[in-house]
Amino acid sequence: MKRSAPTLGKDLTGLESLSPEQIRVILDTAEPFKEVSERQIKKVPVLRGKTIVNLFFEASTRTRISFEFAEKRLAADTVNIGAVGSSVSKGETLVDTARNLEAMRIDMVVIRHWSAGAAHFLASRIPSNVINAGDGAHEHPTQGLLDMLTLRDHFGRIEGLKVCIVGDVLHSRVARSNIYGLVALGAKVAVCAPRTLLPAGIEELGVRVFGRVEQAIEWSDALNVLRLQLERMQDGFVPSLREYNRVFGITRERLEWAPREMLILHPGPMNRGVEIDSDVADGPHSVILRQVTNGVAVRMAVLYLLTGDAPDLAEMARSGGAGRA
Repeated sequence: MKRSAPTLGKDLTGLESLSPEQIRVILDTAEPFKEVSERQIKKVPVLRGKTIVNLFFEASTRTRISFEFAEKRLAADTVNIGAVGSSVSKGETLVDTARNLEAMRIDMVVIRHWSAGAAHFLASRIPSNVINAGDGAHEHPTQGLLDMLTLRDHFGRIEGLKVCIVGDVLHSRVARSNIYGLVALGAKVAVCAPRTLLPAGIEELGVRVFGRVEQAIEWSDALNVLRLQLERMQDGFVPSLREYNRVFGITRERLEWAPREMLILHPGPMNRGVEIDSDVADGPHSVILRQVTNGVAVRMAVLYLLTGDAPDLAEMARSGGAGRA
């Protein structure tokens, strides 16, 4: 039996425009893909014959590799293109690059770009599916989704959870996707950072603001700790990294004062000893490595759902399709 029409539409450019039902469908679809990744043969050939281009104009390790794993586990053909060494470095525009790829009959583009809105811009100009792997300081939808899946795995729910995003919210696309998704699913969301690292009007997104990390720890069920994005900063956002750690760093000593079990997430890469101490990142509160595992499953789910003519997943699993990939 074939699936119905794609639930997400043609593209995934952000979570702001998704309904709670669409977000839940992605999370629910990711569950069987977690099981696929535990098999000896980690493939289901639902995207066999599809060609996916990973178009990364910004440096990336975790996201790029996670998408590559997801694509290969779905048996897609993949092509990786970066800005360095491509025609973009010679002045070719994003649309020209995409149209040339289209002429090669590709099916999907995963794009990371330094400009906010780049994924939406591309999606509006080519017929292939487009997935946003991070655009400037706008959104990083699959990271937000994998964070929500990790929270749901641990707590069994998202509605009613108190989640505080701590750190460089101003420059963070991860923060925005988390806020949009968590609020849509009924979580209570807060942010905690120096005022210099908070966007103006952040409260309008439906979040609380804490000025002290101790307040955030007392209130929260989970902390999603963001790194200081030093590459996007100019002087003046924080007095020093040492001072930031002293006032806002997530340390074992601070967590000992938490009134309830506390979960610690981090999208990576981490600045150990700045926004998070090593004994927290590697300690019992941390689910950082589980986030990495869930990232592959979530990206498999998104790739699968955007491909409207892919075969039914449950049917393939019952027929043993994974073993024949």
